[in-house]
Amino acid sequence: MRPAHILLVEDNEGDIILTLDAFEESKIKTDISVAKNGQEALDFLYKRGEFENAEKPDLILLDINMPIFNGHEVLKQIKQDPNLKKIPVIMLTTSSSQKDIDTAYENHSNSYVKKPIDMDEFLKAILKIEEFWLQLSTLAD
Repeated sequence: MRPAHILLVEDNEGDIILTLDAFEESKIKTDISVAKNGQEALDFLYKRGEFENAEKPDLILLDINMPIFNGHEVLKQIKQDPNLKKIPVIMLTTSSSQKDIDTAYENHSNSYVKKPIDMDEFLKAILKIEEFWLQLSTLAD
């Protein structure tokens, strides 16, 4: 069985490191690609420029507050594209704003997870996301 491919779209270096560390602790084999802003995420998904050989991800972890294009803009584009819309997108963000939550679900986010501030809780949240989406759920091709 091939490793699950995850696209992490995150501009905070500390959160990138924590997320990568959490997946390394897991028993599930994963390949993780990182895009550090909304433009990089879209270039990755549309295989543009340096990402021309990018593999289509099985799961996307998407922050909201990022430069160039924010997470809501990226999510909207993903879910309007027939070739991308089946990829589960989990909004993983520090925002607890009801407006952000509503906008994410209106744009067809598959889940909305507020990043815990505590490092141990953050690691547990990542492992729960992984367990649900990569073990329990059946993903589309």
